[in-house]
Amino acid sequence: MDVFYAQSVVMLLIFFAKLAVSIFAFINSLLYSAEAYAAADKLTKTTWCTILGIGVVLQFVVIGLPLVGLFLLIAALVYLADVRPALAGLYRR
Repeated sequence: MDVFYAQSVVMLLIFFAKLAVSIFAFINSLLYSAEAYAAADKLTKTTWCTILGIGVVLQFVVIGLPLVGLFLLIAALVYLADVRPALAGLYRR
């Protein structure tokens, strides 16, 4: 197997993994009410949906700029690690 082919396959898998995380975070941000975001003392629903939605769109548009993709991935991971548990905790009680 050619080294460049293997590298291309790995980069493609990383791209799809980043895209899946971003899409999951965006869809999950749409499921909670705006009141839940305020009760959890987080940014508003509109803000998070905008950040994550732009992130999903830019994942397709800005494929060649890895730094932008990294920032978008960090935004999705912050949502999943901080905001999502806080919102889910409101509904478990």
